Amino acid sequence: MADLRVNIGALKLKNPVMTASGTFGYGEEFADLVNLDRLGGILVKGTTLNAREGNPYPRMVETPSGMLNAVGLQNHGVDYFISEIYPRIKDIDTNIIVNVSGASPDDYAEVCRRLLPLEHIPAVEINISCPNVKQGGMAFGVTCEGAASVVKAVRKVYDKTMIVKLSPNVTDIAAIARAAEDEGADAVSLTNTFLGMAINTETRRPYLSTITGGLSGACIRPIAVRMVWQVANAVKIPVIGLGGIMNGRDAVEFLLAGATAVQVGTANFIDPSVTEKIIDYIDDYLNRHNLNSVADIVGGML
Repeated sequence: MADLRVNIGALKLKNPVMTASGTFGYGEEFADLVNLDRLGGILVKGTTLNAREGNPYPRMVETPSGMLNAVGLQNHGVDYFISEIYPRIKDIDTNIIVNVSGASPDDYAEVCRRLLPLEHIPAVEINISCPNVKQGGMAFGVTCEGAASVVKAVRKVYDKTMIVKLSPNVTDIAAIARAAEDEGADAVSLTNTFLGMAINTETRRPYLSTITGGLSGACIRPIAVRMVWQVANAVKIPVIGLGGIMNGRDAVEFLLAGATAVQVGTANFIDPSVTEKIIDYIDDYLNRHNLNSVADIVGGML
């Protein structure tokens, strides 16, 4: 039996397969469909300092080999998460990681400060890459200075594992990853969605209320793999790969490109049990190739 365990800084994962924020609710919604305890981690819905209504409908549309979304970080705010959601999910036997967003570096820091005492939240994912909000989000993730300002603010108040989620909508993602690393990020995750749009040719109107939205799904995978490879060769901290992973082969591709772990997103909407199938595939792949552990294929492209 191969060893599927991996580490993301001080965070210990029983296997490298996690769920991507915004595609798996708080985990509890999938409890009847997936053995949650098998997962390496669950990235819960994006959380902000105050409640957000999100963007007006329509805010999702299917596209060839993918989908566009413009949900806009709808959530009840961090205090609601702490009082209402956390007690229900804290005993799931996996890493529960909160995806954090904000309109300013101080917002990010305050959310993380409030999450810090929660014993069963061992890490946060700092979302500086959401393309569907008017303030914050991607605005911080498209420059080295913006990324550094958020990471620096969070690091001052949060001493657990900090993952920084990077935007692909940039010209040099490796430089932004290095800026996050320099300010104390323990890992980076990439990619978030790509900015896109779709138009209904009969009504001559955009499908999304926000006109543009975030493109995800199989269509973005080759670009995401390239970016993971670039970043993995530019930083010393672990890289978590995501973007169009639909099956186990896709996940192994990201690991070979240099990712220590992966996140599965859009595929959860198509097959809610896909994460368990990916775990099984990675195990089988390692055994077929007579490899002892996931570490043997991380960055293992020849």
